[in-house]
Amino acid sequence: MAELVASQVLDVHVEFHAFALQEADDMEVPAPFPEELETSPEPAFLTAHDKRLDFASAGHTHHAALTAEVWSGEPPMHAGESWEAQGEAEILSTTGELSVETMSGVAAETVVELGRPETLWRVRAYGSGRAEVARLAAVDVPEGVERYLVQFWPSGS
Repeated sequence: MAELVASQVLDVHVEFHAFALQEADDMEVPAPFPEELETSPEPAFLTAHDKRLDFASAGHTHHAALTAEVWSGEPPMHAGESWEAQGEAEILSTTGELSVETMSGVAAETVVELGRPETLWRVRAYGSGRAEVARLAAVDVPEGVERYLVQFWPSGS
């Protein structure tokens, strides 16, 4: 049975409906965020690039709460909240850290600590509060309304 190895809660400043988690050594990322960002009217909730994960937010400008969990193996599906969006992907991290990227650059040196360099990770992401943040972000800069849960576990485990 998979065990939770680590958990972090981060504040993410979302700009222009998007943010990314990417390899902390940006010299390793062929197309750093926001290059190749999906700009369709309704982009996918989670889009994987080489060493980068893009997240489409429902709010233009706001602060979202991101919980990043590292597991020893595939975690059970998370049913603890009413999730409005879900996606799965893989990401290779050479350093064992992913930086939180916004349109204006790295978010205050914020990193997700995966703890294992040179590892291919499976990723499952969930989002909630999307309808509410879309409504509120039209008139204000809400904080913590949109929430993300991103689970990582070594691929092949």
